[in-house]
Amino acid sequence: IANEIVIKEDRPELGCVNMRVGFHSGPVVASVVGNTNPRFCLFGDTVNTSSRMESTSEANRIHLSEDAADLLVLQTPYAQLSCRGKIS
Repeated sequence: IANEIVIKEDRPELGCVNMRVGFHSGPVVASVVGNTNPRFCLFGDTVNTSSRMESTSEANRIHLSEDAADLLVLQTPYAQLSCRGKIS
């Protein structure tokens, strides 16, 4: 579990890792951007939605959109999900 991993072994005062995850499913456009230092990038509303979900998620939680949750339940029926409710 991530929140039990110490950030730096020799500096325990820094605490443990905290993660926030935003997860959405939908269409994206992918491209390699840059000449000197090329990077693989994703673009589109799906990426923007995931980013907003990550920024509003609770620490050490995975925040799924309804679309992503529906797909997850189809593929993994035993997944335990709890509804957080609508986020404004």
